[in-house]
Amino acid sequence: MPTPSQDNQKCLQKHFSRPSMWKQFLPPPRAEGYNANIHQTMENEGSTKAVRDVKLMRSEQSEMRKRQMPAAQETTGSTPGQPGGGDRGSNACCFCWCCCCSCSCLTVRNQEEQRPRRPSHELRREDLPTCEESPSPTLEEVNAWAQSFDKVMLTPAGRNAFREFLRTEFSEENMLFWMACEELKKEANKTIIEEKARIIYEDYISILSPKEVSLDSRVREVINRNMVEPSQHIFDDAQLQIYTLMHRDSYPRFMNSALYKDLLQSLAEKSVEA
Repeated sequence: MPTPSQDNQKCLQKHFSRPSMWKQFLPPPRAEGYNANIHQTMENEGSTKAVRDVKLMRSEQSEMRKRQMPAAQETTGSTPGQPGGGDRGSNACCFCWCCCCSCSCLTVRNQEEQRPRRPSHELRREDLPTCEESPSPTLEEVNAWAQSFDKVMLTPAGRNAFREFLRTEFSEENMLFWMACEELKKEANKTIIEEKARIIYEDYISILSPKEVSLDSRVREVINRNMVEPSQHIFDDAQLQIYTLMHRDSYPRFMNSALYKDLLQSLAEKSVEA
């Protein structure tokens, strides 16, 4: 028996919701049974159609999964460097719900994972500058700092004092980056240069680093291209840009800071006592 359409079902419901014309020709018990049978038939047909729709939907979903599984296996087999479907969830970007391999953050992460790395904890701790050892500055040196920013950066005592001031302004990473670039320029071993360049990039250039320094897009693009085969001068443009930033922005405030004035006053008092 063909299934009535939704329009026909609504029409039948509307028709049989009011007293049927056939009831006047039937005895009361048979008329009530007739209406009950009609409503029961429509309900059964509606539930049967719903069950059939659910089964059809499930079969279509299973068919789609079967079609997608061979394609995913072929993709995994053709690109052995890419992580498989089971590992893709752990590498998924937090903004990409589909975990697709074309996501830019996954591409960068895969490239970093494929790049061979040496243990760098010893290099990071010993070779990169953390704090310079220097004798206490003299009164003449501290007075000379007010003449130019170059004289502040010329001596370890001046760099340490300026770095302490930058720490109060939450911009100490500028001095740390400048010092790391100076250390990189002294290296001649290619392996150490590559390792130090990678560490500097991860600490101060990468947008994921909490110590990222402020650089324009042109300088960043040049660094990204040169990171394939870095040299000891790979960060020269970036170092100059950060030096200029410290000179124009932080140095005037350092000269007017309580830290500099207190240091100058204490050295002046010591010289008088002597």
